[in-house]
Amino acid sequence: MSGESDTGRSTGSDGPGWGQLDAVLADVMKATGASVGLIYLLPPGERVLRLAVVSGVSRSIASPWARVPCDAPVPVAVAVRRRRIVWLAGQEDMARHYPRVGLVLPYDFRLAAAPIVVGATARGGIVLLWPTGHPSRLSARERHIVGGGCRSASRVLRQAAESGRPLLPQDEPRLLHQKPSQEPGPGQATAAFEFAERLPDGCCSLNVEGRIVFLNSACAELVGADAEALLGTRPWESLPWLRDPVFEDRYRAAVIARQPTTFTARRPPDTWLSFRLFPGERGVSVHITVAATEHPPSPQDRSPDETAQPGGATALYHLTHLAAMLSEAVRVTDVVELVADQLVPAFGPAALALMTVEEGRLHVAGHRGCPADLVAGFDAVPLSSETPAACVLSTGVPAFFSNAADLASHSPAAHHGQMGAWAFLPLTASGTAIGTLALAYDQPHPFTPPERAVLTSLAGLLAQTLDRARLYDNQRQLAHSLQTGLLPHRLAGVPNLEVAARYLPAGHGMDIGGDFYDLVRCDDTSAAAAIGDVQGHNTTAAALMGQVRTAVHTHATAGASPGEILARTNQLLIDLDTGLFTSCLYAHLDLPRREVRLATAGHPPPLLRHPDGRTEILDVPPGLLLGIEAETDYTTVSVRLEPGSVLVLYTDGLVEIPGGDIGDSTAALARRLAEAAADQSLDDLADTLTSPAFQPTPPTDDIALLLVRPTAEQVSGNVTTHRP
Repeated sequence: MSGESDTGRSTGSDGPGWGQLDAVLADVMKATGASVGLIYLLPPGERVLRLAVVSGVSRSIASPWARVPCDAPVPVAVAVRRRRIVWLAGQEDMARHYPRVGLVLPYDFRLAAAPIVVGATARGGIVLLWPTGHPSRLSARERHIVGGGCRSASRVLRQAAESGRPLLPQDEPRLLHQKPSQEPGPGQATAAFEFAERLPDGCCSLNVEGRIVFLNSACAELVGADAEALLGTRPWESLPWLRDPVFEDRYRAAVIARQPTTFTARRPPDTWLSFRLFPGERGVSVHITVAATEHPPSPQDRSPDETAQPGGATALYHLTHLAAMLSEAVRVTDVVELVADQLVPAFGPAALALMTVEEGRLHVAGHRGCPADLVAGFDAVPLSSETPAACVLSTGVPAFFSNAADLASHSPAAHHGQMGAWAFLPLTASGTAIGTLALAYDQPHPFTPPERAVLTSLAGLLAQTLDRARLYDNQRQLAHSLQTGLLPHRLAGVPNLEVAARYLPAGHGMDIGGDFYDLVRCDDTSAAAAIGDVQGHNTTAAALMGQVRTAVHTHATAGASPGEILARTNQLLIDLDTGLFTSCLYAHLDLPRREVRLATAGHPPPLLRHPDGRTEILDVPPGLLLGIEAETDYTTVSVRLEPGSVLVLYTDGLVEIPGGDIGDSTAALARRLAEAAADQSLDDLADTLTSPAFQPTPPTDDIALLLVRPTAEQVSGNVTTHRP
């Protein structure tokens, strides 16, 4: 039974926190009448929502959505990003707004997704499904219940974290079984059994996992199998003539949409049987009769030997999902995660390893479920070796080994652990060897011709995606090297001034940002800090950024006021006539006078946290962006800067949220600054202010951050870190 029994309790890690989280989902489902419920958790510091608790469907049905990137076009991710409930009224809504989800779940149902927020940080989400009999709108009462459930989940997560036992998602989600409304007594159970036995028609009961938990004698006779042999199995796995994805799909449709479904199948040699499925909270009741033969079979009425595919409907939906996601994958790490997330549940391997070709050798780019010694055996293997992973690349032909003996006879010297079966798939794109995908099974596994065909086709798709992802990674690394080469490698050391800086690129491919920062030591008691952002994301913007930074740096050492320095830099951009505009904020710090003088050219306002923790957004008169109009004046203002104060300069990538108000985001940044520990180092503070945990969506622009703090004692002034 796959370790999952219909016990009315969840399986997985035990503990009071998990029990409370289970209860939250059960209560919300009961109060709203939802038929399916899911809870996702977002581990601290991660950007992937992970499925933690499932109710109403099997793990296999939910598995394509076990890991959902926070920026994915998936309802729960959108709900978490936007901090609001997402409602979908049916299949048409789903297809229009979330086509990827619609491909994998092509059924009609209502859906609500809501965020779980702990403090100011999103920590997960709740997803609920209803049959289409539910009204097309979510009522105010239901919204209140769902919101209350999210708040209850938030309290559970917070209390678990405060107790030192945070709730973190496990390798497999917990399966929460709904308790029956009433337990039959011995007399009722006997009467029900005798009733079913007297029926001339076949009937059986499937649990949520699709396994047969009861069948009458007529059912066994109609399907032509022994009743004891069928118990505990899935019909489409134990009956060869039902091994058609369509038949499993009808079961999935019944469970997910909570609507009765039917199909007709031919039991060899020529008996047509009609199956009617009636879903409920704890499984599906199946009614089986001999079908009338007067009518020709419908498109669904077909024998599996005509259309059988490997892995059934679940595998096909996994592959459809994988194909859709691979079209959007950009990095090699993305490809590895997607393949692992989708292939393992679709085809059942216990482990996989994705190897790429580098300098005449295969190197493991990623793996799932492989022990360390197995990974070591795959890594750095020469392409000239006789190992299956290398041989398939030279021949271009996949290798399938149904058992350990087959593999040993082919490659007796290779170490492949204690696995029971292997598949090695060559990855080639445009005639070029890209790498090898190895799938390992813990038991002997007969690879059927259709399964081999699907895996081979999948390898071709994967190779194209991997080739594109490697090109992207190389281009991005080149862009990043160019970008960081134009930024200061080491900030100037100034006595009694502590500094920290961060630069986080958000561009794609060869996109290069124009964000820059600098710290200039004017003399032993003063310094100049500058930060800016050149319009555009290309090499022209990067080159101009280097010129602007050099100009600001040069003018800073001449002792001019901040307003004068911006005016001179503006004239330089006018003379260059690049057509690009630049925002810039310049600050001159006079440490003995405990004063900072500032001027800005259309740049976001700086923040100042005073020694007592009070934080303000400094009001600096905005000037025109650099490069717009010649002879522009920029106003200089003075602000008190006590030892222990923190001056924060940043670019708009840190506060810009698509569709959001930049004023609200700036205020939120100021609150984070105020709430930071007073004794926190500037390095740690820089990490706090740029942490992804505080970003409702992944940044769409580069981020530059410069922190300065005057101190009463001399502190090294070159505490700077670049962390892309």
